[in-house]
Amino acid sequence: MNTKQADHKIANDHNRLLHFPVSFFSVVMGLSGLSIAWKSAGQTLYPSAVLWLGLFSSLVMIIITVIYCFKVLRHTKAVITELHHPIRLNFFPAFSISLLLLSVVWGEYNAVSFGLWSTGAIVQISLTLYVMSSWIHHTHYTLSHANPSWFIPVVGNIIVPISGVHFGYAELSWFFFSIGIVFWLVLLTIVLYRLFFHEPLPARMTPMLFILLAPPSVGFVSYTGLSGALDPFGRILYYIALFLGMLLFSNVIRFIRVPFYISSWAYSFPLAALTIATAKMSHLMTNSFFSFLATGLLLLLSILVFWLVLRTGKAIWTGELCRPE
Repeated sequence: MNTKQADHKIANDHNRLLHFPVSFFSVVMGLSGLSIAWKSAGQTLYPSAVLWLGLFSSLVMIIITVIYCFKVLRHTKAVITELHHPIRLNFFPAFSISLLLLSVVWGEYNAVSFGLWSTGAIVQISLTLYVMSSWIHHTHYTLSHANPSWFIPVVGNIIVPISGVHFGYAELSWFFFSIGIVFWLVLLTIVLYRLFFHEPLPARMTPMLFILLAPPSVGFVSYTGLSGALDPFGRILYYIALFLGMLLFSNVIRFIRVPFYISSWAYSFPLAALTIATAKMSHLMTNSFFSFLATGLLLLLSILVFWLVLRTGKAIWTGELCRPE
């Protein structure tokens, strides 16, 4: 490699770091979701799969965090720009949600799990306050900016009780659950209004429609953990999630036609959440239908995440990602 080629490579690497998106943390959400899905539905068959998936998820989390820290240090203005962007802003809590999910993955290791959970909960509520303040006081938001990624900063709080109950923080868990479930209904109204009466989402944002699945699915898992039983409200949450899954799968051809973007990882965690909710439903109901459905969803999720990992690796190798939009 001559001097000119070396300089070009350095400049290219510098440019890719500049455009490294915070939404990369959604990769960790998808991988962690798959780990938890195997933990809840398939660990009796392949216990080693849960361990290796957890290790891989944690490794990816460390790599992405280190890269983004370099971006914070070298391209601070670009990070500040993301913090003020009406859409990219919503993906900063993907970092804290990843910590919360990893706390579930490593639930058997109390010290590690508690450290991840407490850090994730503090960062999550801090980002919720920041994002909601931005929505209230800033003037650059329009209805066209509304999309399912708006659920991430606020509704992501409903993940906290999954580990919170395990650590004995029942009231704190109810606090986080209340924030997430109430603002899910508020934001769902806004997002559906935008989807029904305004222009369709751009192709790059189309995979984000799957995020609609996550709030009721995670809400069901958290609520049944808090209440300790399957009651009518729990059933409502699960069956709304199941209906949204049916709605999205009925449009599968539309999603298949969408090219690969980093936003394609939005398919993974919501599907994992529905899989986990279905596995829990099968345990609570002891119904063979839910057991069969959970197995089918787990297989589909595993294939999807495997494809996403391969496609992301190819995109990184060919330089498709981390480019100016």
